[in-house]
Amino acid sequence: MAKPIAAIQKSVIVISWSLAHVLVRAGHNDNTEGIVRIFWIACLFAVAVVAPTQRAAWGQEIRISHQWTEGTDGRDRALRVFVQEAEARVKGLKFRIYPNSSLNIKPTELFSALQKNTLDMAVYPLTYAIASVPEFSLAGLPGLVPDLDAAHALKGTEIHAMLQSLAEANGMRILTWWWAPGALFAKDRQIAGPATVRGLKMRGADPLFELMLKEAGAMVTNMPSTDIYAALQSGRLDAIGTTYEAFMSLRLSEQARFATIGSSLFMGFCPLVVSLATWNKFAPEQKAAIEEAASISDAYFETIERDLMQRVVKTLQGAGVTTMPMSSEDYLRSPAWTITAPFSSPR
Repeated sequence: MAKPIAAIQKSVIVISWSLAHVLVRAGHNDNTEGIVRIFWIACLFAVAVVAPTQRAAWGQEIRISHQWTEGTDGRDRALRVFVQEAEARVKGLKFRIYPNSSLNIKPTELFSALQKNTLDMAVYPLTYAIASVPEFSLAGLPGLVPDLDAAHALKGTEIHAMLQSLAEANGMRILTWWWAPGALFAKDRQIAGPATVRGLKMRGADPLFELMLKEAGAMVTNMPSTDIYAALQSGRLDAIGTTYEAFMSLRLSEQARFATIGSSLFMGFCPLVVSLATWNKFAPEQKAAIEEAASISDAYFETIERDLMQRVVKTLQGAGVTTMPMSSEDYLRSPAWTITAPFSSPR
């Protein structure tokens, strides 16, 4: 788009200069100052009128909001990789990151802000929007994405395309493929089979995950991950399912005394998304550059998540947290853990 615009600008300037030259040759050189003024007005017109699309696409700062800790949480770090790569590829493109919900938009309000185009981009767990778009539960089905290898294999598949289609139908576009593994953490009881969650006050983050917990006898509440620490501390929660990223960046080892790790139960999809209105302002070559930057950030995020899984085990051991592994076989062996299995084949 930039080349056609530049050509039009050049044409307008050339025509205006030729007009000024003709006027001088026709004997209007007694009004040279006025002719020069006409020329410069034409030049300004060329810049102001024929370049609005280019200016709208990347002539302003693009704001990105998320709820996690700056420099510590992997989602913030991967986002900074994306920004660095995108700015290097598109001259004039500038981003500003607002971590820790510092843009004063609550995590649960990000979806609405993106739809209204009052926010350009966000790192946003799709399951937060399930109340508005129930189909986003596809990104949080227990057991659907058992590990990072499975998450990697799903990129570019029909499931990826389905999530993208759902996102675009609801005013935003998925840019990155960031899947964050997690586990079950509890204050006073080891979580093993479904019977062990009976009577616990738990947070699940996804309606279908919460349905599974309710069927097993837990009392479920929903809240953003950034509210978990205070809820565990106050006794409003006894146990949680959350990502390793949240566990580490929110220092949840200070509250949880038991962990069930290595299971297929919890895998959080937390992509970078862009308002569809903002996305549609970009020229094709800008979109291509942004997608290249997103792909680089995907590889970075997957690498740090694999490393994080090792660091979490050491952190748990160092904090004296009792840990128990749960394999995929253990998960599938318990019917209550698979209560949502009928939903795993979307139609």
